Amino acid sequence: MSQLAGLLVASLLLGAFARRSGRFPEQTALVLNAYVLNVALPALVLRAIHRLTIVPELLVAAVTPWLVFGGAWLFFRALGPRLGFAPRTVAALVLTGGLSNTSFVGLPLIEGLMGRDAVRVAVVVDQLGSFLTLATVATLFATRAAAKDSRPGVLLGKVLGFPPFIALVVAFLSQPWDWPGWVDVVLGRLGDMLTPLALFSVGFQLRLSGLRGRVRALVLGLGYKLVLCPLVIALLLLALPGISRLTLEVSVLQAGMAPMVTAAILAADHDLDPDLSALMVGLGIPLSLVTVPCALWLLR
Repeated sequence: MSQLAGLLVASLLLGAFARRSGRFPEQTALVLNAYVLNVALPALVLRAIHRLTIVPELLVAAVTPWLVFGGAWLFFRALGPRLGFAPRTVAALVLTGGLSNTSFVGLPLIEGLMGRDAVRVAVVVDQLGSFLTLATVATLFATRAAAKDSRPGVLLGKVLGFPPFIALVVAFLSQPWDWPGWVDVVLGRLGDMLTPLALFSVGFQLRLSGLRGRVRALVLGLGYKLVLCPLVIALLLLALPGISRLTLEVSVLQAGMAPMVTAAILAADHDLDPDLSALMVGLGIPLSLVTVPCALWLLR
């Protein structure tokens, strides 16, 4: 837990200090975002999905991130315009509120709170849920929200050409074959760079002055992500017969994790209120280190 918190906080603060130092060009975040989306994330997806073993009884848990994203789409599109939020602000809330940090925050946090046995459930939620949601419907949503040309063929072409989606398809198609050990090592090293670089980029874009005029959107977004999501998922899973206690608890905790760092990168890459997206991640991560243990305590 302490190592996780240290990495997250250090990466965010270093990004913020880098911007204030004046030693980094203004385009730093754009370059890092491009690297994360086109190199680090595809490597991570390729390695994780290729090694994935699908366990049928855990597929219910894998559905929960899709429900969280679908709920975000309905929730923010219904309330956002009524509260006077701009369309790009609503889109940023859908992305950051609808995608959970089930990997870099979720996996170590769940292992620390619940033990090693819980990780196998958390991994399925992360890889079959969050990864697939990000590479498919979330990418399509971001492309459509930002696109000047919204013709279906153009949007589909952008999604199909999105490097993480290509990596996803290659990973599934190559599952029957084993890779050489060095390929796995290279992909692992590239994927390991995602969290520090993405958080550094978020920290670089994080401006507390951006709170002005965004407090309502921020409260709504984090309220949905950290409070409403785990509550609704808990009620849905409790209504299903045959769900084990372990699957229930892990699914609920993963639903209540902080906004996904890559979601903020995706929003910024499409110019969907980057300031709000950075604030959702920058404030959501430390808050989730409190709300997630509280959710587990309430479940028990």
